[in-house]
Amino acid sequence: MIRDQANKPGRAKAAGAAKKSAAAKAATRAGAASKAGAKLGKGVIAVAPPSFRRERALLKQGIWPVAGCDEAGRGPLAGPVVAAAVILDPNRIPKGLDDSKRLTAEQREILFDKICKTSAFAVAFASPSRIDRDNILRASLWALSRAVKALPEAPKHVFVDGRDRIDVDCNCEAVIGGDGLVMSIAAASIVAKVTRDRLMCALAQDCPGYGFEQHKGYGVPDHLAALDRLGPSVHHRSLFAPVVAARQKHQPLAVEPEPDLFAEITLVTSTEISLGT
Repeated sequence: MIRDQANKPGRAKAAGAAKKSAAAKAATRAGAASKAGAKLGKGVIAVAPPSFRRERALLKQGIWPVAGCDEAGRGPLAGPVVAAAVILDPNRIPKGLDDSKRLTAEQREILFDKICKTSAFAVAFASPSRIDRDNILRASLWALSRAVKALPEAPKHVFVDGRDRIDVDCNCEAVIGGDGLVMSIAAASIVAKVTRDRLMCALAQDCPGYGFEQHKGYGVPDHLAALDRLGPSVHHRSLFAPVVAARQKHQPLAVEPEPDLFAEITLVTSTEISLGT
């Protein structure tokens, strides 16, 4: 009886229709995946935006406020390093926050205004002279620490982008690639980037000819050409190699040669040592 029911025409048609439906759904999914792949391009991996997961986990433990901090301008030949610290309002997080490097200038400007309206934030600067004195890493960490300490409310936990923790009066967690993972760090990266870009546009008016408003002090070919043609400005980082080379060309007498640490040393032979002379 069971065999007879299984062989009835109605059941056979239903089974065939189910198979066709499943095949059609599979084809639709494959087509969608194909279109998505074509849209992204071969070899392109979609990157998830940063999340508020880590901040929310601390909030549930009663640890708040939580700040994220990041800097902009480690690599340029001119201008300061700008550091920012941001405490996001969990109930008013601007939509679209992401690593500043993934955003266009227009997107950064829009998000900058939203962050400033909804969040607590602070900005600090490490000047070219401090960078020359302390080196770029120490100057950057100093600026990050200053930004956190300048926040209107002292945080109880700080996320900082990179591998180095900073000197703050609370727990500090370094997150490699944090501007693409932690939402508060992403917000800080936007504030730091927009602040520094605006500053470099202002410095372009103070020192015309270098193109600061275009390249923001980075060592692009146009900047290197201007540096070679005009020599360094007061806003350039004196100890960065292209700046040193330009200064040697335009102000050779102002460049002091490195002292030879071995110039005044008298060589002593092994024989003299054995004789006690």
